[in-house]
Amino acid sequence: MPHISKIIVFPIKSLDGIEVDQIEVLASGALLYDREFAIIDEQGRFVNGKRHAKIHLLRSQFDLSAKTISLKLPDNDSFKIFHLDQEKKALAETLSDFFGFSVTIIQNTEIGFPDDTKSPGPTVVSEATLQEVASWYDDVSIEQMRYRIRANIEISGVPAFWEDKLFGESGKIVSFLMGDVSFLGINPCQRCIVPTRDPLTAKPYPNFQKIFTQKRKETLPNWAASSRFSHFYRLTVNTQLPNTEKGKTLCIGNTVEIRY
Repeated sequence: MPHISKIIVFPIKSLDGIEVDQIEVLASGALLYDREFAIIDEQGRFVNGKRHAKIHLLRSQFDLSAKTISLKLPDNDSFKIFHLDQEKKALAETLSDFFGFSVTIIQNTEIGFPDDTKSPGPTVVSEATLQEVASWYDDVSIEQMRYRIRANIEISGVPAFWEDKLFGESGKIVSFLMGDVSFLGINPCQRCIVPTRDPLTAKPYPNFQKIFTQKRKETLPNWAASSRFSHFYRLTVNTQLPNTEKGKTLCIGNTVEIRY
């Protein structure tokens, strides 16, 4: 039976995620804590993996109940702890020193800072998909692929690319349930430069996107809406959640059911 096997939220956009056993749904359809904070430069642009590969060198751990981040810089063996509400300025100063330019920490408790603001729901992938995609590359484990893809929800009990059933042809939205939470599957997510780099060292993998595109095309299942693949550098499903789902909870072990 398809079921949720992992839930990962990323409290600060582009930094490390944290696994949780359950998570609340916000009125926007986003998950509580997910991309709630972001780092921006003086021009208001996101300081993220797309623009700054150096960000991969930062390690972060979060205590959601205490609302703290433990941050480790690459030239330091210890973690520095910051309160995300009370010490944003100190955190920004530390990050400014690291990047070499001034940054600010911003917060949005309603929707966070998703890449796709029209579909701010959690991104979905199957564990088997991550295992399959990792097998396309030498010395890339499923754990490393998980860090590269940065999906919110993983589904187990299904074959690779099963999540491609969760979106339809252009103009068609697929409705599905995770536990008692209603989802709308919108489209396969277009990937950026981030997955091409080692998530710990920022080192690019040679021809990552070329290999990915070729293998994704070769392995596209017959249940996938092929018209949604103007190119094949796409993986995971972007979602929306009706505002009726506000306050509901997603949990590890919730079954996943497509509502035909």
